[in-house]
Amino acid sequence: MRWLELLPDSSAARCRAFFTHHADFSDLTPTQYEAAYSWLGENGLLLDLHDRTAVSERVFRAALASSGTAWLPDADVLVRGPEELPDDALRAAEALGIPERDAYEQVSAVWGKVDTEARALIGSAGESALVRLIAEATDARAEHVAAHSDGFGYDIAVHSRQHPLHIEAKSTVRRGRTTFYLSRHEYGTMRRDPAWQLVFVQLTRDLDVTAIASVSAEWISPQVPQDKGPYGRWEECRLDVPPTALVSGIPRLAPLLRPGAAGLLLPGQNS
Repeated sequence: MRWLELLPDSSAARCRAFFTHHADFSDLTPTQYEAAYSWLGENGLLLDLHDRTAVSERVFRAALASSGTAWLPDADVLVRGPEELPDDALRAAEALGIPERDAYEQVSAVWGKVDTEARALIGSAGESALVRLIAEATDARAEHVAAHSDGFGYDIAVHSRQHPLHIEAKSTVRRGRTTFYLSRHEYGTMRRDPAWQLVFVQLTRDLDVTAIASVSAEWISPQVPQDKGPYGRWEECRLDVPPTALVSGIPRLAPLLRPGAAGLLLPGQNS
């Protein structure tokens, strides 16, 4: 915080001299100040020294995003209010003079950014892996349509005259948590398109496929929100799928599979 408060009006060299010789800043050593300066650079906080966001908020967000803390990826479930903030976040907020409610809002903002980036990376990896598996196990042409456009309402088209399939793939690296986000467009496509199928792809941290499961449209339909008035409309919702709603593999691909080539795509082949 001290670096970011002084740097907009002073050079790094002048700040170093100030920290070294002024009694008000003698509670930290020159080595600690240099470590802090390096950390600011590594986290991009020296790129815009005139950012109008409060210095404490900038430091807190960067600390959260760079910490690698285990709870952040699941903060939407684990931290549902200021009273559920983990101890490390509370200590950081206290050190920076940030009230608990503001700290909670910052945690939500950082989680949203991290989650969006992770979802994009993991989602693309899962879709690509599923296309390869289908291409290897069937004679049908598997097209990764989401690589060209997000307007289809599904990610993968399996082209077959008698058994076409339009797969909306939801990928995760989290064991034991089958949660996904469904857009209004995807839901609308599901309702109109009998070939639509939602498929979960379980990945390792190295993005290798370990399990595949299907979720029926019949289970999804009653779970989504309902528009209550003429001026409100939901555009995306989160669904937490219980194990009882998961069907191992992709049973609807069965007529297209080559003998002995099913692997994770058939029921009973997933852990």
